[in-house]
Amino acid sequence: MRLLVSCDDLTTVAVDAIVNAANAELAGGGGVDGAIDRAAGPQLMAACREIGGCPTGGAALTPGFELLAKHVIHAVGPIWRGGGEGEPELLASCYRESLALARDHGFETVAFAAISCGVYGYPHEQAARIALGETLGFLESSPLPARVTFCCFDPEVRRVFSDCLEDLRRERG
Repeated sequence: MRLLVSCDDLTTVAVDAIVNAANAELAGGGGVDGAIDRAAGPQLMAACREIGGCPTGGAALTPGFELLAKHVIHAVGPIWRGGGEGEPELLASCYRESLALARDHGFETVAFAAISCGVYGYPHEQAARIALGETLGFLESSPLPARVTFCCFDPEVRRVFSDCLEDLRRERG
């Protein structure tokens, strides 16, 4: 299968790129972003400072430095404000942008965090449907990446993403 949901720790997967749930300043933070920063070493923050930021809905690429992943795609998801401020389109955009970066750089394997599902407060079911729907659609039209994994460290988020993936596969036949 080209699309999987796992409970792996994103900082320990050996892939071409992991996709970090970043903030617009690419300045590090808590949750998965902080864990990636700590695992990658100080060079990651220096590389992010050189980029200078990324708009919500966008994505930027750096090396993985001390991570097993060769690269980090920093995807900036929206903060949930009730859904009326463009959050669904911004979340979809950061997945499309991340997948396009992976394709354009020839990455075979990519592992995503559940973007905006932590401190940004996006409802998990809605986020999963957007994330997985965008990814399935992208994979239908592109041979790369060859494999995408959603690493959902939180068991509840993993359950929601797994259930949603089953539902989407059934809907698409």
